Amino acid sequence: MAFLDNNYWTERYSSDKTGWDIGFVSPPLEQYLDQIENREIQILIPGAGSGYEAAYAWQSGFYNLHILDFSKEPLVRFKSLNPGFPSGHIHHQNFFEHAGSYDLILEQTFFCALHPSLREDYAKKMTRLLKPGGKLAGVWFDREFDFDGPPFGGNADEYLLLFEKYFEVKTIAPCYNSIPERSGSELFMVLQNSKI
Repeated sequence: MAFLDNNYWTERYSSDKTGWDIGFVSPPLEQYLDQIENREIQILIPGAGSGYEAAYAWQSGFYNLHILDFSKEPLVRFKSLNPGFPSGHIHHQNFFEHAGSYDLILEQTFFCALHPSLREDYAKKMTRLLKPGGKLAGVWFDREFDFDGPPFGGNADEYLLLFEKYFEVKTIAPCYNSIPERSGSELFMVLQNSKI
């Protein structure tokens, strides 16, 4: 699958074909992070790309934070812009091969980059990476696209059907603080790992 190939994503970054990159921290994730009192929690941001959310979280005192991306290019850029961020917390890796144990995993344009055939694997992998009671939270598209992805769209009914098999769905609601270009086409979800 070419869209999952490391070279595909590296070429997208190298040629600045990064329509998903809004240039700053996603407002819904910024607000969500601001509400978390415990800054000691273990956090993963998969498909972190340019890492605006990671930079914001790090600057906000979340030091047990890890980022992951399939392409090395955005990770090198992130490190150059955030030299104090520990190199050991930067993972150039396939998400499905990552090992770790997290209290929170943040979703921001990663799910939509994966082919829909991998969505079940995504959900299962998230449950393995999250501690019991840990949360997967963030933004998912609430729309279909009129072209072959990525990005790949979806809707609340599809997501519920997928995630309620693995998680307790704490929140699924239209995003009220999306960037203008995505207004009305995003959902904010909080999914809690129900394994004990």
